[in-house]
Amino acid sequence: MILIINMCKQGLGLSYEEFVQPIDDIVGKDNDSGKKVVHYLNINKKMIDKADKIIICGTALKDNDYIEHIEKFQWLKDTESKVLGICAGAQVIAKVFGGKIIKNKEIGVVDIEIIDKRALITDIIKNQAYALHNYGIKLTDSFIIGAKSKKSTQYFKHKEKEIYGVLFHPEVLNKEMIWKF
Repeated sequence: MILIINMCKQGLGLSYEEFVQPIDDIVGKDNDSGKKVVHYLNINKKMIDKADKIIICGTALKDNDYIEHIEKFQWLKDTESKVLGICAGAQVIAKVFGGKIIKNKEIGVVDIEIIDKRALITDIIKNQAYALHNYGIKLTDSFIIGAKSKKSTQYFKHKEKEIYGVLFHPEVLNKEMIWKF
């Protein structure tokens, strides 16, 4: 099963339609193993344990409530599931593993440089991605940086787990990355 985690403050509404629904639509196209969308405040151990893959979605620029609830994501340290964090999801992953969420605004199509050729995004990203964030990340040495823009780390992978983070929004530009995941 693929678990899609909704990070939007209000659960449903415009933010949901902008950041979660596109992921749900992309995953739904070629997925026979089932999927479930759940709000991050409603996550439980049973859901995490049942999921083969987990996608932690992004959210609106002014929606930062998830930062107040980082404890809801401590399961990341123990999961054996493959995880992809998008924007807010990437920020959560960084924070749970001891990194920092830092002010770093980027909006629009940005040029990115692939640093690690083994990256999940290699052969998919054509040196550009769509960024929409007020915050960036500062990672610990638990991660390998796979791509950067002029202002931000754009892609990273945990050194020991199949946990990936992208600060950009592949649901807008580079949908193939979600299919590959």
